Amino acid sequence: MSWLPNIHFDISERRVLLRIFDLVVIYISLAFFSHILEFNYFVVSSARWTWIIVLFIYFSIFGNIFELYDLRIASSYTSTLRKIILTVSATVLFYLLTPFFTPVLPENRFQILAFYVLIVVGLVLWRYAYITFITAARFYKRILVVGDSYDIDYIASNLQSADPNYKVLGYINTDGGGQPLGTKGIRPIAIDNLSKAVKRMGISEIVVSSSARGVDAKLYNKLIQLLERGYPIREFTQVYEELTYRVPVQHVERDFYKYFPFSRNNQNRFYLFFHRLFNVLFSTLAILVTGCFVPFILLGNMMANRGKLFYTQERIGRNGVPFTIYKFRTMVADAEKHGAQYSQKNDFRITPFGKFLRYSRLDELPQCVNILKGDMSLIGPRPERPVFARELAKKIPFYEVRHMVRPGLTGWAQVKGRYANNEDDTLEKLQYDLYYIKHRNIFLDIDIILKTISTVIYYRGQ
Repeated sequence: MSWLPNIHFDISERRVLLRIFDLVVIYISLAFFSHILEFNYFVVSSARWTWIIVLFIYFSIFGNIFELYDLRIASSYTSTLRKIILTVSATVLFYLLTPFFTPVLPENRFQILAFYVLIVVGLVLWRYAYITFITAARFYKRILVVGDSYDIDYIASNLQSADPNYKVLGYINTDGGGQPLGTKGIRPIAIDNLSKAVKRMGISEIVVSSSARGVDAKLYNKLIQLLERGYPIREFTQVYEELTYRVPVQHVERDFYKYFPFSRNNQNRFYLFFHRLFNVLFSTLAILVTGCFVPFILLGNMMANRGKLFYTQERIGRNGVPFTIYKFRTMVADAEKHGAQYSQKNDFRITPFGKFLRYSRLDELPQCVNILKGDMSLIGPRPERPVFARELAKKIPFYEVRHMVRPGLTGWAQVKGRYANNEDDTLEKLQYDLYYIKHRNIFLDIDIILKTISTVIYYRGQ
């Protein structure tokens, strides 16, 4: 197969491929359903285009909620099958429950079953083909890394852990040292043999560290020649951000203005107006809904929490201004009698009922009052306590940049990152927060809302 061209798909291309072909396969399956089997529940025709659009909208929403487009899940047969069944089940259920926009239920209920099965079968066959061919080694992106010993090790490990379809095959060590740690199986390349090695190894892209020392005129000219021959050459922080949806603050150093061209939506009055309007509408509705839960939470608190129902605490808001946050109490009454301390995963101070409130996110509902007051937003970095914020600002570069926007009830770090138990986890969450501040827009906001629903459904907690 060596005669075939070197083909690869970027992460964004694979996601688009999955989304487009999912909808195409559904359309083809239903065309077969309506014309070949001659069932009359769902008729594919130009006169019924609203039926198809509504079906596609439902499927896209539930596909996001049930993580059908998570590329790691999409590369597994069993996980994909489970996600397809969940997504199609929810889609068909909502489709049946909105007959004003969808076909009237048929007298023969077998047609509904056939409608469901055909969509599932079509998607399963297409996703099987995707896993078999698109995620095969033939389509891996082959990378050559240029940097010093530390950066080569860091870049190689991060690229391959972020996306299994990225394979680092070679490196050029610009500091003249020995083989970097973690580069086992990755070939060192001599500058004189760079052009031949790139062609022989089928390199798809060259990734250069911005902090690489020793990029002399000889290597620079070699890279220019490769660029002129059509080989993509990109700086590591760009690739890292694209793969991980995080800003690598530890590589930003003094030239922060190169890496933080923050979203113009942070100053866009039109976006900010509708962002605030949505916050007010959401928080008002959520407060009304919370009122329905309060009697049950009060009962659970009396039986398993033993103490005050509500809990208040000072947090840091926009521009570093402190405010009082409201929550349902989840810890024992004297949780911090020995002073302020981080909440840990499986923290012994959390009561059994408090654990339920945390994992279901019900403990966060009183913060809708903060959103209505303007202290918080629905989406943004989670607000931190002043004592911890000061400590973290001393240890982590650019930590206080997250205070550029209002803190949020949920956020990019909450739906993408892991539970922050230590400084490394906090650094990772900061990277996600800065990515949101840098790229925030209405589509990213919608994505966060859908992923938050996934977090609650899968009971992941914080």
